Amino acid sequence: MIIHNKDNDVSISTIRKNDTDDAYELIMDAIVTQKLKPSQKVSENILSDIFGLSRTVSRNLIERLIAQQFLVSLSPRVTQVAPLTLLEIKQNFTLRKIFLPEILSLTGAKVNFEELDRINKKIQKLLPVKDDKSALEILKANKQLNIESCSPSGYPLMYDWARQLEDTAMRIYWLYVKTNKEFPYSSEQQATLIEVMKSDEPKKIRKASLDIILQSEERILNAIFSHEQFNTQDLLV
Repeated sequence: MIIHNKDNDVSISTIRKNDTDDAYELIMDAIVTQKLKPSQKVSENILSDIFGLSRTVSRNLIERLIAQQFLVSLSPRVTQVAPLTLLEIKQNFTLRKIFLPEILSLTGAKVNFEELDRINKKIQKLLPVKDDKSALEILKANKQLNIESCSPSGYPLMYDWARQLEDTAMRIYWLYVKTNKEFPYSSEQQATLIEVMKSDEPKKIRKASLDIILQSEERILNAIFSHEQFNTQDLLV
């Protein structure tokens, strides 16, 4: 969107930024739901044709998604959606087990518990999974809950890492939700973690958050990845 207003440059930059953020979310939703499939070729023309984005916005998004490793540049002319194999999934869980318990232990009782409770209840209202739209809404609400939990940590770089890990986790959870028609962990588990965070005891918070990650990891791996082919093959549903 271009607005000619010489007296309000801040508003112009804000609108342009919001447009880019909206476009980013649109592309990330397509990657998560596999409308843009793992290893599918992506270009400025393809994004413009499919999503109606300008070439400039498409180019900026491609650069941003390559930097965040959701797209992979194979050559100056070839860019693909990042693959989703068992290796990528194990790597994501490994990093989540390292970073998230530590980040949550830093936030402790500083989080907005009313907001966490609201999001947790929203997730439960969206269950059971009815279709692709509700599945995506659940995943986005879960990401919002986790990001809200991490936001008061006071470490911007750790917060950025958490956001990237959550975006990748959405790709993984999509496989589980689509194949099992349920979410990989319950509201009771999340409510327990919220209560532990209220105690503001770092050791307890680390343990509770690590337990949830371990349980969801085991559930996902057992439910979906029982065949050796997934070690090297893109995971499609």
